[in-house]
Amino acid sequence: MKIAVFDTHPYDRTSLTAANAVHSHDLTFLEPRLTTQTIALAQGCPAICAFVNDVLSAEVLESLHANGLKLIAMRCAGYNNVDLPTAERLQLPILRVPQYSPYAVAEHAVALLLALNRKTHRAYNRVREMNFSLNGLEGFDLHGKTFGIIGTGKIGRVLGGIMLGFGCKILAYDVQPSADFAAKYVDLPTLYRESDVISLHAPLLPATHHLLNANAFAQMKSGVVIINTSRGALIDTPALIEALKSGTVGAAGLDVYEEEAGVFFTDLSDSVMKDDVLARLMTFPNVLITSHQAFLTREALANIAETTLANATAFEKGQPLLNRVTT
Repeated sequence: MKIAVFDTHPYDRTSLTAANAVHSHDLTFLEPRLTTQTIALAQGCPAICAFVNDVLSAEVLESLHANGLKLIAMRCAGYNNVDLPTAERLQLPILRVPQYSPYAVAEHAVALLLALNRKTHRAYNRVREMNFSLNGLEGFDLHGKTFGIIGTGKIGRVLGGIMLGFGCKILAYDVQPSADFAAKYVDLPTLYRESDVISLHAPLLPATHHLLNANAFAQMKSGVVIINTSRGALIDTPALIEALKSGTVGAAGLDVYEEEAGVFFTDLSDSVMKDDVLARLMTFPNVLITSHQAFLTREALANIAETTLANATAFEKGQPLLNRVTT
C-alpha cells in the first residue's frame, strides 16, 4: 500500500524503514506537517500516516477523501487532532498505536522531576562557565514525599512503581481505578491538597481540557511540582504562569504544550519566538521544557513503527482492525 508519511524526521525514517522490511508498503516520507496547505502531497496515496501535530480537520479529511484516501494510520496514541465525526461520516478508519513503551514516557517524567528538583540543568550551565558555586541549587529528598498521579493507565502505573522505589507515598486519581495498582485512589481535591509532586498522564478529552486551571492550582500545596508528559491542553498555561509567579507552583517540567504545533519538533534557533505565552514560560528558572520527546527511545520508536505498519497491513488484507479509534 502506498502511504504518505507526514511530519517525518530522521528517526521516523529509520524506524519505519526497518519495520517496513516485513510489511513492504510503499512509504513516501514528507517533512511538512499535514495541513490544508499540504494536502496535495498525499495525491495518489490511499493511506496517510500522521502524527500528533498534523491537522486532520473536517476540511482536510474531506479533501483527502475526495482524492481517494481510504485509511489514516496515526503513529501515536493520541487522536485529539482528528475530527472523528467527519472521519466516521466519510467511513475513513482511524488506526492508532495505543501503547508503545510506557517506560519511555514514565522515565522521562522522572528525568524532568530530578533535573528540576536538583537543579541539574542550571548546575550544568554554571559549571561550563567555571562557576562552581552551590548557592541556589538546593533540592529536596523525594523519599517520604507524596506523589500524585492523575491518570493510571500503563504509563501512570509504571511511573507509580518507579516512585515507590524512591520511597514516595503514591496518591492516584482516575475515573476507572486500576485494581492492580499499588496506590491510594483519592478524589482530585484530596490529591491537589496533599501532593508534593503532581504528574499528568490522562488523555485529552472535553472533561480533562484545562484540568489544571486557576481553581485547581489554588487547592494545591505551596511549592508543588507539576510534571506533564501527556497532553499540553491538560494545563491552562496562563493559569500556570500565575501560579509560578505566586509561588504556588514551585517548579514545572513540561514535555508538551497546548500550542506546540508549528513550534515543537522544529529548529527555530534563527527565529523570533512568536508565542508570547510560551516565551513567558521559558523565562522562569524553575521551568524545564522539552519538545515532546518523552516517547523518543529506540524501543518506543521500533514499537510505534511496527504497530503503525501492522495496522496498515491489517487494513490492506481485510483483517480485523484491532487498533481502530471509535467514537
